Amino acid sequence: MKCIPEEPEFGDTQLAEKVVWEALKKSLPDDVVLAHSVQVRDGRAEHEIDILVLWPGVGLAAIEVKGGRLSVENGQWYQSDRSGAHRIQSPVAQSQGSLHAFKNWIGNQLGTPLTSRFTYMVSFPYTDVPRDWEMAGCPRTLVVDQADVVSPADLIRTAIEREGGGASSLAPAFLDRIVRRLAGTLDTAADKPQDPKELEDAQDHLTQRQSVLLQATRSLPRIKFTGGAGSGKTWLAVEKARLLCKQGKRVGLFSYNKGLSQYLQDRVSPWRHAQPVFTGEFHEYARRLGVPDGSGSAYFEEDMPRLLKELASGLPPHERLDAVIVDEAQDFAPLWWEALLAGTTDDAEIYAFLDDHQDVYRRWSSPSPDGLSPLEDLVTIHIDDNLRNTRKIAETFKSFAGDHFTPRGSTGLPVRRVQCATEDALEVAGDCIDALIAEGWANNQIAMLTTKARHPVHQDYFDRDATADYWREFHANDAEFYGHVLGFKGLERSVVVLCVNGFKELGRAAEQLYVGLSRARSLLVVVGDSALLEEAGGRELKAALSRAEAWAPATPFDR
Repeated sequence: MKCIPEEPEFGDTQLAEKVVWEALKKSLPDDVVLAHSVQVRDGRAEHEIDILVLWPGVGLAAIEVKGGRLSVENGQWYQSDRSGAHRIQSPVAQSQGSLHAFKNWIGNQLGTPLTSRFTYMVSFPYTDVPRDWEMAGCPRTLVVDQADVVSPADLIRTAIEREGGGASSLAPAFLDRIVRRLAGTLDTAADKPQDPKELEDAQDHLTQRQSVLLQATRSLPRIKFTGGAGSGKTWLAVEKARLLCKQGKRVGLFSYNKGLSQYLQDRVSPWRHAQPVFTGEFHEYARRLGVPDGSGSAYFEEDMPRLLKELASGLPPHERLDAVIVDEAQDFAPLWWEALLAGTTDDAEIYAFLDDHQDVYRRWSSPSPDGLSPLEDLVTIHIDDNLRNTRKIAETFKSFAGDHFTPRGSTGLPVRRVQCATEDALEVAGDCIDALIAEGWANNQIAMLTTKARHPVHQDYFDRDATADYWREFHANDAEFYGHVLGFKGLERSVVVLCVNGFKELGRAAEQLYVGLSRARSLLVVVGDSALLEEAGGRELKAALSRAEAWAPATPFDR
């Protein structure tokens, strides 16, 4: 068994720690790593983990050890020793604090968040704790008492698996990286970027600060908010809907694709008092109002909007919308806008949130039958700052986003570039996901997006006509996601593996690449043939990807 240090020195006041340490060495499997007195500094706060258990294939446990006789009275902990009983800080709180400090520290050290199962525990080797004892924040399963310390392995494993926070077991490769840091190994080649979780929290904070735009424009009832990827448009659309609903207005919150519509519905569903009268897809709104379903692109692009316009024109005043909000508005054709506005009040408010550089369906720029746009009188508000991607990621798609696009995020992890033939891209992208999970990324942090043929997992949902289940599973956030760039507009994950496996129409390839490159928040992996990427994305994309980190993910045969 590897121990850090190999032979800890236990002082006179650490006899309880020595008893627990020796019991763990005898009880735990040989591949477990034990670390004693792990000192962690988190900001100005200093923490110590008395004993850290790192169990490959299981997870981690931070154990706070207390000698003497422990007791709790009215929430106050007491320790009795030779000098009598005295108050002490909650050992549970100490263990919790050291766990969180260690997670922050090791994530910053490795540049990868610790997503393995990790629990805090306490051990009282000279105290008997009843089996039915429990207190807030400390179920009995997190306590190793005088009886348990004889053979604590099973108890610790159960605590990690049942009580530990995290999405996966501790991968051996990730364990090795942690051990090198604990042992003080000097690794000058190791990259030490900020914790991606912390980066994403900062991105969320910056996005929420965009609310100043809504405050500054609150007297304007018809606005077109236009901005590049990652500028917070979806957050603004939802927040605008919330503010209008609080005013008692009948609000419609619309988008085109199913994935984004489900996300919007999830965002508004917790609102207790006032919700939009409709949230979701344009075509679903038409069906809800009584427009019959049909088939074929001509029906959905032209006939259904025309039927909706006729029906909406006859709606009574109390059923009309006071406000229309459309996210990813560039996906809406002029006919669709006419149909929506036919069902609004005379002084209805209109808010369109769009990125006209992502007009992948070529609807926004297409003229209406009469040559007039129903949105000509909208006031344009530009949102130039990119807040939702790291700068490393934003630089890859900057050439697609317009002259005023300005990355504001932290530097972040290097973009990874995997060169392969187009016909091999799907298989290689799968290897990338396996390698990322082995590094310690949780599977639910990862999305693979293709540019042409669907991944087999995605294709299976499509063949079974199980689209609703497909998007429910994405938003449940339980596993890696396999999708197509066209269906992922407005959505994001921490890690995106962009699988460039060809293009159905090369003329739309630039817009598709723009969408795919901009969906990752912390780490972007671009898989595909360099010549095709240059042909589709131009010389500026080639130059941006030349600065990426060349990566060759390990295959199952290499591991």
